[in-house]
Amino acid sequence: MADYADLTKFIAEKIAAEKDGVEVETQPRGRTTIVRLKVNDADMGKVIGKTGRNIEAIRAVVRSAGLRHHERVQVELKDRK
Repeated sequence: MADYADLTKFIAEKIAAEKDGVEVETQPRGRTTIVRLKVNDADMGKVIGKTGRNIEAIRAVVRSAGLRHHERVQVELKDRK
Protein backbone atom coordinates (compact mmCIF):
# COMPACT_ATOMS: atom_id res chain seq x y z
CA MET A 1 0.00 0.00 0.00
CA ALA A 2 1.29 3.42 -0.92
CA ASP A 3 1.37 6.19 1.65
CA TYR A 4 -1.29 8.58 0.40
CA ALA A 5 -1.10 10.66 3.58
CA ASP A 6 2.50 11.62 2.86
CA LEU A 7 1.66 12.54 -0.73
CA THR A 8 -1.30 14.67 0.37
CA LYS A 9 0.73 16.37 3.11
CA PHE A 10 3.61 17.08 0.72
CA ILE A 11 1.30 18.83 -1.77
CA ALA A 12 -0.66 20.74 0.89
CA GLU A 13 2.52 22.01 2.57
CA LYS A 14 3.68 23.47 -0.74
CA ILE A 15 0.43 25.45 -1.00
CA ALA A 16 -0.12 26.48 2.64
CA ALA A 17 1.75 29.39 4.18
CA GLU A 18 1.84 27.79 7.64
CA LYS A 19 3.45 24.37 7.18
CA ASP A 20 2.94 23.31 10.80
CA GLY A 21 -0.82 23.69 10.46
CA VAL A 22 -1.15 20.89 7.91
CA GLU A 23 -2.39 17.59 9.35
CA VAL A 24 -3.31 14.48 7.41
CA GLU A 25 -4.87 11.25 8.65
CA THR A 26 -6.06 8.17 6.80
CA GLN A 27 -8.91 5.82 7.49
CA PRO A 28 -9.52 2.59 5.60
CA ARG A 29 -13.21 2.14 4.85
CA GLY A 30 -14.00 -1.06 3.00
CA ARG A 31 -12.37 -0.94 -0.41
CA THR A 32 -11.68 2.79 -0.13
CA THR A 33 -9.05 4.74 1.78
CA ILE A 34 -10.23 8.10 3.12
CA VAL A 35 -7.54 10.78 3.48
CA ARG A 36 -8.58 13.67 5.73
CA LEU A 37 -6.68 16.93 5.23
CA LYS A 38 -6.79 19.63 7.92
CA VAL A 39 -5.26 23.09 7.48
CA ASN A 40 -5.42 26.36 9.41
CA ASP A 41 -8.31 28.70 8.69
CA ALA A 42 -5.93 31.23 7.13
CA ASP A 43 -4.71 28.65 4.61
CA MET A 44 -8.12 27.15 3.84
CA GLY A 45 -8.71 29.51 0.91
CA LYS A 46 -5.31 28.75 -0.60
CA VAL A 47 -5.81 25.00 -0.37
CA ILE A 48 -9.28 25.20 -1.88
CA GLY A 49 -8.18 27.65 -4.56
CA LYS A 50 -10.25 29.71 -6.93
CA THR A 51 -13.47 27.80 -7.66
CA GLY A 52 -11.97 24.72 -5.99
CA ARG A 53 -9.18 24.17 -8.48
CA ASN A 54 -6.41 23.43 -5.96
CA ILE A 55 -8.33 20.89 -3.89
CA GLU A 56 -9.59 19.19 -7.05
CA ALA A 57 -6.00 18.97 -8.32
CA ILE A 58 -4.87 17.43 -5.02
CA ARG A 59 -7.72 14.92 -5.22
CA ALA A 60 -6.84 14.06 -8.82
CA VAL A 61 -3.16 13.43 -8.02
CA VAL A 62 -3.88 11.28 -4.97
CA ARG A 63 -6.67 9.40 -6.78
CA SER A 64 -4.35 8.63 -9.70
CA ALA A 65 -1.66 7.42 -7.28
CA GLY A 66 -4.26 5.05 -5.87
CA LEU A 67 -5.19 3.81 -9.33
CA ARG A 68 -1.57 2.82 -9.94
CA HIS A 69 -1.92 0.41 -6.99
CA HIS A 70 -5.49 -0.62 -7.91
CA GLU A 71 -6.91 1.15 -4.84
CA ARG A 72 -9.62 3.76 -4.36
CA VAL A 73 -8.54 6.88 -2.50
CA GLN A 74 -10.72 9.81 -1.51
CA VAL A 75 -9.45 13.15 -0.13
CA GLU A 76 -11.66 15.12 2.26
CA LEU A 77 -10.95 18.63 3.49
CA LYS A 78 -11.83 19.21 7.15
CA ASP A 79 -12.15 22.37 9.24
CA ARG A 80 -10.06 22.86 12.35
CA LYS A 81 -12.38 22.94 15.34
